[in-house]
Amino acid sequence: MTIITVETERLLLRAWQDSDLPAFAAMNADPEVMKYFPACLSREESDALANRIRQFMQQHGWGLWAVEAKGGAPFLGFVGLAIPSDDLPCSPCVEIGWRLAAEYWGQGYASEAAYGALNLAFNTLGLTEVVAFTAETNRPSRRVMERIGMTFSGETFDHPRLAVGHPLRKHVLYRRHPPF
Repeated sequence: MTIITVETERLLLRAWQDSDLPAFAAMNADPEVMKYFPACLSREESDALANRIRQFMQQHGWGLWAVEAKGGAPFLGFVGLAIPSDDLPCSPCVEIGWRLAAEYWGQGYASEAAYGALNLAFNTLGLTEVVAFTAETNRPSRRVMERIGMTFSGETFDHPRLAVGHPLRKHVLYRRHPPF
């Protein structure tokens, strides 16, 4: 299947390339980037995640795109759409998510790329809802969710793959609907 490319003013959301894998692994091994995830990833775990993302994109034509700065950095991280596992209370659904290398934080890249992904979700794919979720304490991601027009209505859940008592277990759920 042809993988859709999304272009914004400064960014290109594109299919993954093998050359993205070292930068992806470095990002996933950074404790600051992975602060709101259960653990940093080894190179093998990072490559396996990239492979799953690529397989999903090949099946659907969209997904968690590699993000490239036009005329700049060839790999900032990923932003895009995914179908989370069925064990989450919001499933079935399509979620929007992002993970950027720390050096690209604070420049509006996550919001800009997420707007591009939402535009595609609503205006090309015809979705009627996109969700986002994160650990309750992840204020940076929650601010991005709010900047892109997602709404938190007070819905929370305990992430089923995190142990009782884990500091990241309580998650918040945001929603966005068209028009976009």
